[in-house]
Amino acid sequence: MTTGATMPDAAAGAAGGDPARERLRRWRLVLGGDQADGTGCALSGRDAAMDGTLAALYGKGDKPQPGRDRAAGLGASAPSVARWLGDIRTYFPSSVVQVMQRDAIDRLGLASLLLEPEMLEAVEADVHLVGTLLSLNKAMPETTKETARTVVRKVVEDLEKRLAGRTRATLTGALDRSARISRPRHHDIDWNRTVAANLKHYLPEYRTVVPERLIGYGRAARSVKKEVVLCIDQSGSMAASVVYASVFGAVLASMRSISTRLVVFDTAVVDLTDQLDDPVDVLFGTQLGGGTDINRALAYCQSQITRPAETVVVLISDLYEGGIRDEMLKRVAAMKASGVQFVALLALSDEGAPAYDREHAAALGALGAPAFACTPDLFPEVMAAAIEKRPLPIPDTA
Repeated sequence: MTTGATMPDAAAGAAGGDPARERLRRWRLVLGGDQADGTGCALSGRDAAMDGTLAALYGKGDKPQPGRDRAAGLGASAPSVARWLGDIRTYFPSSVVQVMQRDAIDRLGLASLLLEPEMLEAVEADVHLVGTLLSLNKAMPETTKETARTVVRKVVEDLEKRLAGRTRATLTGALDRSARISRPRHHDIDWNRTVAANLKHYLPEYRTVVPERLIGYGRAARSVKKEVVLCIDQSGSMAASVVYASVFGAVLASMRSISTRLVVFDTAVVDLTDQLDDPVDVLFGTQLGGGTDINRALAYCQSQITRPAETVVVLISDLYEGGIRDEMLKRVAAMKASGVQFVALLALSDEGAPAYDREHAAALGALGAPAFACTPDLFPEVMAAAIEKRPLPIPDTA
């Protein structure tokens, strides 16, 4: 239904401006010409070509169905797949192209074809494609790696353009507010806290508060104010989260007031902090797939903390722990007791509600570290709240 609802408006002319015929045409493209589609609508020209691209991907179900005429298929031919990729970019908008590419990889097993440079040059790059390429990294021939890096870099640069400015602005404000001063200039006064601290000096006859003590926002200094540790689960299900976290890690590392450490883990732990100046290097330093040992990863992160009261640890994981569960929870409790702000994100992506270990999420919540999924747009607000040590903006759907 999604594909049919997003057909290019230019093709609507095939219905001659008749709304009823246009509805039939769209339903025909969605239903695929099965004998039972009930539209009685024949396609020609551009519509027929568009239907062919849909048939190649969606024309075959899990089992052959008698009477279906949409059974073109893509086969295993790289040239035919390349032509198909060109066709869908001709007939559909970019957002739909990305969905169809993802479906082609999942439904038709085309991941191996992405190891060919010609194929990579033909695809529409997005976060999900980057995740697929990273999962194929170890199997990728040298002739393809440079093309793959170019594809990944394009996606990363697009994400940085979208996310970096707002992230820096939001966190700079949070850093300023987290450093309180007692003799602020007028434009630095934190009025909410000043009024709250001086309510006892309320004068009923004047119906006003006379503040005896002013509380102000601190000015951001050039020295490091906060330390952030991003601890990222690189199991296969976390691919999109790894991409976004790497981009945010690079943005945070570019801020002089924040010292950023980036750690990825499966059953082993790898510190990629020295590569944070280039998120593409970070991504190609990951190894998607494998098991999960959250306890080991948190043990390493804990060993790197030198100023717990000024440290934010962000665990990004679906919490399917393969290590020692009780030790993992003890480490979280110990970090929080020492003053660390601990944030648990079940996902950092736009993919909707993730699958996760609910028992472990509930256990973290009981320790005062609620686990929730976070979109990239919300992440700066989450980090700002953690820096200021105020309640996290947990989405209602968490």
